[in-house]
Amino acid sequence: MHLIKKLRAGYDALFPPYQKDILNSLEGCSSILDVGCGSLSPVSRMRGRARLIGVDAYDGSIQKARERKTHDEFHVCDVLRLGGIFPDQSFDGVVALDLIEHLEKKDGLALLDSIERIARRRVVIFTPNGFLPQGEYDNNPWQVHKSGWEVSEMQARGYRTIGLNGWRPLRGERGYVKWWPHLPWIVFSDLTQYFVRNRPEKAYQILCVKYL
Repeated sequence: MHLIKKLRAGYDALFPPYQKDILNSLEGCSSILDVGCGSLSPVSRMRGRARLIGVDAYDGSIQKARERKTHDEFHVCDVLRLGGIFPDQSFDGVVALDLIEHLEKKDGLALLDSIERIARRRVVIFTPNGFLPQGEYDNNPWQVHKSGWEVSEMQARGYRTIGLNGWRPLRGERGYVKWWPHLPWIVFSDLTQYFVRNRPEKAYQILCVKYL
């Protein structure tokens, strides 16, 4: 077991998981609104270093998040009504991870407008690069993908973008590599991360950060 942990640590040093970039993007934020937090958000790793508020439309996810104590406070609500709950500039950082692709385009744009008002310092968006089909799973109808988001349109809104999780053609629905055996394809995908990081239009997912 000790050897496995050492091998895993070495692999993560060579190919840092995408969660590390998300957490780095929130450096210096002492209060964070996590929109569409789900049941186990990467942002939960910042608990104790920042005040974390989790929001999700699906009560089942919030219940699991409460059990895991991922955030300091929770709200079950329509993410398109955040403006009626949280005042403008009320959080240092606002994040929406794997969320806007689940909304129709006009609603996704409205959400971006809303969270950009609520944030004081930073907005962080993590989403597939372009449209990626996905159906319902885990009895959660909110998991269906309804829109796609391009690097160019996020940059036009003032977001800095980087590419994550390797070359786009290698992965499909829910981020799984497309071919068997999975392990060598996962390693190959991680290798391509060095190529797509600064070429986000080639990546499977994009991390978009706006400094206010």
